[in-house]
Amino acid sequence: MLGFFKKGLQKTAEAMKSVAPKKRKRIPKDELEDILLEADVEYDLIEIILRELYADDVTRDQLESKLMATLAWANYEKPEHEKPFVDLIIGVNGAGKTTTIAKLTQHYMNAGERVLLGASDTFRAAAIEQLTRWADRLGVPIVSSRQGHDPSAVAYDAIESAKARGFEHVIIDTAGRLHTQTNLSEELKKIVRICDKAHAGAPHRKILIIDGTQGNSAIAQAKAFNEMVDVDGIIITKLDGTAKGGSIFSIAYALRLPIFFVGVGEQPDDLVPFNKFEFIDGFLDPIFEAEA
Repeated sequence: MLGFFKKGLQKTAEAMKSVAPKKRKRIPKDELEDILLEADVEYDLIEIILRELYADDVTRDQLESKLMATLAWANYEKPEHEKPFVDLIIGVNGAGKTTTIAKLTQHYMNAGERVLLGASDTFRAAAIEQLTRWADRLGVPIVSSRQGHDPSAVAYDAIESAKARGFEHVIIDTAGRLHTQTNLSEELKKIVRICDKAHAGAPHRKILIIDGTQGNSAIAQAKAFNEMVDVDGIIITKLDGTAKGGSIFSIAYALRLPIFFVGVGEQPDDLVPFNKFEFIDGFLDPIFEAEA
């Protein structure tokens, strides 16, 4: 699994090594600040971390403990539920929602569980078509409607269909047009209410998709969605395509939300359950010399 995180952090590692090309057992604080900035850790968080590191030269263990604290909310326990388990996928257009739904579907299928998709982004015909293509490619059923149809009705029908057929999972796509934030907020809240009417406790997870290439600039978006529907956790996409891997620390610290998965490629299997210990190891290995 660590190999996946190293793959995802490859560009971040290259950025950090441009500042610190040689690994060391101790790194001066002022240089460490430059390294963390290069990896897109938010400046205010860097200041907090450095302020709590009292030595002028910082060891791997000292930095690791501070980075671990930023991910204190990374743990998650699945709630008790009757099947199907319903994931509601939210996020701005272009963040990678549809591809992530395909990857999450594959993740469940690899565990031998059956999945049904709900195309509740009825604002864009292209979104319905794209999700339908993925459903066909993966061989899973999809409930969809025409553009402009009530998205909450699609969510209701998807859950009812999955219940009737004994499926383990329903994954529901949603629109992500933040420039009409008031309309989107009311739409998402209605979908959440209707999901609960269709299946008590649903949606069991409201998952926010964050584009990893946006780094810290995604925090404001994430806060807006969290205010709308109380997000349960995050999936970070496109981690392999960015040198901003350090922003994960900032995002987790700012939102106080668990990270469920990270995307490290384009294929359906390129979705990795987030492990904070392996992620931090992958982040620190390029700059610290291994202990003897």
